[in-house]
Amino acid sequence: MSHSPVMPLTIRGALSFRSVVHHFAWRPAATGLLSALLFLFSSSLTLAQGYPNPYATTAGWLKLPDGRTMGAVGDLDVDPDGEHIWAIVRCDATAPDRFGDECVDSDLDSVLKIDSAGNVVESFAGGMFIWPHGIDVDADGNVWVTDAVADGRIPAGDRRGHQVVKFSPTGEVLMVLGTPGEQGDGPDHFTSPADVVVGDNGDIFVADGHYENGNSRVVKFDRHGNFVKAWGKTGYAPGEFRVLHTIAIDQRGRVFVGDRSNNRIQLFDQDGNFLTMWTQYGRPSGIFFDGHDNIYVADSESDNVQNPGWEMGIRIGDAEQGWVHYFVQLPYGDERSTTGNGAEFVAVDAAGNMYGGEPAPRKLQRYLRIRR
Repeated sequence: MSHSPVMPLTIRGALSFRSVVHHFAWRPAATGLLSALLFLFSSSLTLAQGYPNPYATTAGWLKLPDGRTMGAVGDLDVDPDGEHIWAIVRCDATAPDRFGDECVDSDLDSVLKIDSAGNVVESFAGGMFIWPHGIDVDADGNVWVTDAVADGRIPAGDRRGHQVVKFSPTGEVLMVLGTPGEQGDGPDHFTSPADVVVGDNGDIFVADGHYENGNSRVVKFDRHGNFVKAWGKTGYAPGEFRVLHTIAIDQRGRVFVGDRSNNRIQLFDQDGNFLTMWTQYGRPSGIFFDGHDNIYVADSESDNVQNPGWEMGIRIGDAEQGWVHYFVQLPYGDERSTTGNGAEFVAVDAAGNMYGGEPAPRKLQRYLRIRR
């Protein structure tokens, strides 16, 4: 989500059929051409994902405090120093089949700051969230977190959920957006906000709509938390969404929205005007930009049912035009695997190492960049 000042990742390699198709996929006038291309290349759809992988996984990197077991990992971001990683860890794994409200009855800190050696050097927000989901670290080091719990999972009288909280780097609450514990679609309410990002000028953008039966909109606030505008509704057309799972801003100021259940990323200006959409990144769960204009997109849900012909993994490409150049297949299988078994979220540190937040495996995976 941040612009991490990483060492350059050289973009190279041939363009794929999928990278070409995305330029036509959303344009109605190109439907005939797109159909012809699909017919001609359908036999090589899966092979078209054979990009090089410039990373190697490492085991046993994260060291949790004594006595704590690993919970589901949510979103990730990089500290302004380019070295520390901020991660959401949804409490612990004492109930391994529990999903959607893992922190409802826990006082464990769910926001962790981790150094390059995998040590937790700061943590906070114990007892404040039911299902912490999205995170963004702004240019001043403040930490923004969303609680995307579904309304039916909030205990009666509980004043948590449907909120975005701004913390100082040490955990002091600086701002709360939304009405905690109350869902809604007005300027003072969210319904399961999935993610948040802060622009260079301090404007705040919230991806409000983790579930298809809730809100499907982007909500914009000024730096002081005053409502500015909202755009979007449930649907399939440009500017419409089905599960806004991630939101990020590139160095040009474009707002990228991971429209996951529509298998696309939609691009807008900061006033909500639709620019284009990209379909070459699969089912986007997490988006991150580094300081060298590379885009990293985590796809944890593609399979032969939800997105036939696609593999789950992290795709890396050119942020300006969208060409995909690298593909890191998720470490637990292939396109036949159960969805959600790998990285939903991704971040990259200043050394170029990549991190994947994996909710279902309950793992924060570190990927070391291979120097060639």
